[in-house]
Amino acid sequence: MNKYKMDEVSTMTRIRDVVQKALATGYLTVEAENQLRQLLTTRYDLEDFNAFMTLQEAAMTGKVKQESRERCGIK
Repeated sequence: MNKYKMDEVSTMTRIRDVVQKALATGYLTVEAENQLRQLLTTRYDLEDFNAFMTLQEAAMTGKVKQESRERCGIK
């Protein structure tokens, strides 16, 4: 991903927005995971950090399914 595209993603989307969609749908797509990885390399605030931790917990407890894990057969 080039620098322009990276900056475009980070200014248009926040971690909490990606998390909110995953929590609402109960599903984290590979695209959203990649977006989160990119966003986590930029500066983010406490609200985004807390949202990410909420997503982590939801994934660990099965409230959110991960497409990447389904693709490789991990439950």
